[in-house]
Amino acid sequence: MSEQKKLSIPYPIIVEGKYDRLRLLSVCDATILTTDGFGIFKKQEKLTLLRKLSEKTPLIVLTDSDGAGKVIRSHLTSGVPADRLIQLYIPQIAGKEKRKAQASAEGTLGVEGMERELLRKLLSPYENGGAIRRAEENPLSKTDLYTDGLCGGSDSVARRDALCQKLELPRGMSANALLAALKLLVSYEEYCEIVGRKNRK
Repeated sequence: MSEQKKLSIPYPIIVEGKYDRLRLLSVCDATILTTDGFGIFKKQEKLTLLRKLSEKTPLIVLTDSDGAGKVIRSHLTSGVPADRLIQLYIPQIAGKEKRKAQASAEGTLGVEGMERELLRKLLSPYENGGAIRRAEENPLSKTDLYTDGLCGGSDSVARRDALCQKLELPRGMSANALLAALKLLVSYEEYCEIVGRKNRK
């Protein structure tokens, strides 16, 4: 079977390391920038570059779904306006990258260990900017999450984790991070169906 044509992604993509970058380059043509893992904490000039880039174009953030990836993602969000970042997430899949002697502390695969088809599926909506337009038009709000018990309740964390598992998102997402992801991933109608309530625009 012939190889699939690479996706053409117009937005820069931020990943953690060079092996993540190489993996993405096998499925898409894009400007892919690395944080050098935690190196971005020591290199203020790199964060400054990303902030300047974000003035011209949205940036896609695709870090690993482990604790370290969350810390790096949080650091990026504190240094670059949140509305200029497209937060994408890989699912938490148990395993170990082939090149590594042992699994990560949490025993899950990073971006470099993801199947190419999964990465294609994740990135394909961004070929023409359609996903961003849909997110901007999506009326889903924090009020919806509150109404459905996904924030503000004693069991909201467990409810968010259950929804994340259903959508193949990493567990432990904050309400704001989940809202941003949902606006990109599903329509308002699809959201209502997933949480089991009638559409209440």
